[in-house]
Formats: sequence, C-alpha cells, structure tokens
Amino acid sequence: MNIYITQLDTQWKDLDLKNLFAPYGEVASAEISIDSFTEKSRGFGYVEMPNDEEAQKAIKALNETEVNGQKITVQQAEPKDVRKGSYKVGNGAVNMYRFRKN
Repeated sequence: MNIYITQLDTQWKDLDLKNLFAPYGEVASAEISIDSFTEKSRGFGYVEMPNDEEAQKAIKALNETEVNGQKITVQQAEPKDVRKGSYKVGNGAVNMYRFRKN
C-alpha cells in the first residue's frame, strides 16, 4: 500500500520517514518530495508498505500525531489516475518536482 504523508518537517530525509514507519512493519520505500529548483523539501512524501494490514495500522497510529513539533497527516495515497486537479496543463517536458535519493 502506498501512503501519503503531509506536514513533514522540511529538514527530514528519506531515512527519517522510513524509521517513523518501521515499527509498524516492513517499509519497501520511503521518499520525500523535493523541489528540483531549490533542492528543498516540499514537506510531503510517500511510504510504500507491502502488507496492507501493517500499512493500515501505521496510518491509524500516525495520522494527526505530532512529530518534531508538527502535526502530520497520514493517509492512503490515491492512484495517480484518480487524482483530480492540477495547475499543469498538457504534457510539459519539465518535471518540476522529484524525490531526493539519499
């Protein structure tokens, strides 16, 4: 299951996110989105947990909790084709955002 996390501290790294979810089960991947122009965190990320039951436990336990002084929101991520609305129109060649690999 893919999990979407918002309101993250901008200093967080992928490993911090992985460590936050590790007590609830296996974490296949954890990535924080960064702005490709500024190289700074955008304050949200995604965690992939292969076991749906463990992922649901993590969502239930971590949603609306305070982490490093910030109240985070944790929810199941919607598939890309389900998301609605975007400021980008068309198939622009520039990907403004990417995920940090550390």
